[in-house]
Amino acid sequence: MNAPKANYRAGSDVLESWRDDVLSGNPPVIWPIGSGALANVEIGPGRVLLIGGAPGSGKTAFIMQGIIDALRITSSLRVVVCNIEMSTGVLLDRQLSRLAGVDLTAIIRRKLTEKHADRIDQAMNTLQSVADRMAFVGGPFDLENVAATVDDFGASLIVLDYIQRIAPPGKHDSRRGSVDATMNYLRQFADAGMGVVVVSAVSRAKDDKGRSSYTGSGLNLASFRESSELEFGADDAFIIHPADDDAEGDAVTLKHLKSRHGQCRDIALTFDRPHQSFTPTGDDPSRRQQSGLKADLQKMWNRTAAAGEDDDEQ
Repeated sequence: MNAPKANYRAGSDVLESWRDDVLSGNPPVIWPIGSGALANVEIGPGRVLLIGGAPGSGKTAFIMQGIIDALRITSSLRVVVCNIEMSTGVLLDRQLSRLAGVDLTAIIRRKLTEKHADRIDQAMNTLQSVADRMAFVGGPFDLENVAATVDDFGASLIVLDYIQRIAPPGKHDSRRGSVDATMNYLRQFADAGMGVVVVSAVSRAKDDKGRSSYTGSGLNLASFRESSELEFGADDAFIIHPADDDAEGDAVTLKHLKSRHGQCRDIALTFDRPHQSFTPTGDDPSRRQQSGLKADLQKMWNRTAAAGEDDDEQ
């Protein structure tokens, strides 16, 4: 039997190329998905981004918002989307709602009127401007078809939504083994220079009272369903997590659970469900000032009311 051929690079060779790269002044390529806090969500060549969340948490809405906006920002970007749950029309309905600011229900039911016309027209033009750089995978929803589509379309970014339902080549004894194999292939795609975005289902976790749920503080890296290979293979991992109970409206936190290239930074977001839109909440000093003033006024009112009650008793 022939001995395996050694495959290595001498440290001196590695150091020389690494030093040239560090001193080149050329930062890694990143395809922004938005501004402000959303700039902390980094997708780019050679990177695998993993995002999870409970059913109905807005995983697909967030990813599609990011992809459409990335296409708008980076004119050279080409994306292949493999979504096994929603038709292309449904995905576009949601983006039309977001871009036009028109309630999704009106779009789904095709109840648009003249008052929507200008906004719908502008949103349609926006989608048209990126349409030729985006492709949607048709069946079969397996990794071989995804890879063939990427090659044919010349894509630089792959979106898989969601990974537990996209089969890898070959036969596997379990769902866990299948997901392991898929993630291993995706890691190879990334190592070859592709950008990869992976959407994953998550498992319920125990809340503070020992109940099984998707809320509370229990969702973490181990919550990604089926496989530890997901958390190992990802460069960045996020989970869309319900905000604290006292948060207003549809407040959520994009919990940054892993960052291979930097520091984890959670992102506070507001999810506008009627328009399928995520907006960074931020830390607005004016809102803090108004909240503080409102609290002070409430305290003054309470003191005045209490004094009035005392007067009545006298």
